[in-house]
Amino acid sequence: MNRRFGAFLCAGAMAVTMLTGCGGGGSDTAGEEDNQFVVGMECNYAPFNWLSSNQTDSSVALEGSGYADGYDVMIAQNIADQLGMELVIKQITWDSLLPSLQSGDVDAVIAGMTANEIREESADFTTPYYDSQGMIMIVRKDSDQASYTDIQQFSGQNVVGQLGTNYDDVIDQIEGVNHVTPKDNYPEMVLALQNGDVDGITAEIAVAEGIVAANPDLTYITFDEGKGFEADTTVSIAMPEGSRDSDFFNQVQEALDNIDQDTRTQYMQKAVEIQPANEQ
Repeated sequence: MNRRFGAFLCAGAMAVTMLTGCGGGGSDTAGEEDNQFVVGMECNYAPFNWLSSNQTDSSVALEGSGYADGYDVMIAQNIADQLGMELVIKQITWDSLLPSLQSGDVDAVIAGMTANEIREESADFTTPYYDSQGMIMIVRKDSDQASYTDIQQFSGQNVVGQLGTNYDDVIDQIEGVNHVTPKDNYPEMVLALQNGDVDGITAEIAVAEGIVAANPDLTYITFDEGKGFEADTTVSIAMPEGSRDSDFFNQVQEALDNIDQDTRTQYMQKAVEIQPANEQ
């Protein structure tokens, strides 16, 4: 899992607002001036994070309107509570998340992002806070692909992934695949699949379950052992490059370490249950 420079994107809207400052994330005093823990996420990747017009006991109000909700919000809130700070969520497009971290607009990115060599050049990452344990494929339920058990069966077919993510990178592990130009988000990919423009969408099970619940014409397939994708499916918290030895980084890491596996599992179960897709 992981994913996507610049503006906030309100779901379903094209309105763009300027990023505002927050506590200096790269220093030992990050967020301390106003006692806010400012976290960036795209709010468009259920069950990890999404934008909602409805308030829940796990949601956080966004500037302007709407609420951020989901697994990432629950993790961020737990950490903020341990730090004794107010959680502030900023909705930022995927490709703008790390730049907003570098510029000091946010203290951390908690957005289903996988640490890799390229991202490690511009951010410091905590230990993982979730592991989706393998990539799968979303396909049309009435298609031949619905019976596939090996990624190589997609050879010669059209497969799409999300722009700037591991889910796009791994597609080339399929020999002879037609690697379709990646899309910005899953709604766009789902539409392409339903229209027959692509034969499969790479994803993780937690995301796929929500998509399938909202789209009964789709299903997802897993692969036999040794026949699937080879990829890191853990996600971690990104913090400013060079902050790893700072007090604030260590405080965030310690707070994350205090969230036991049972709590993390409960958070994901709740996020899957309340994600918007299950309301459709």
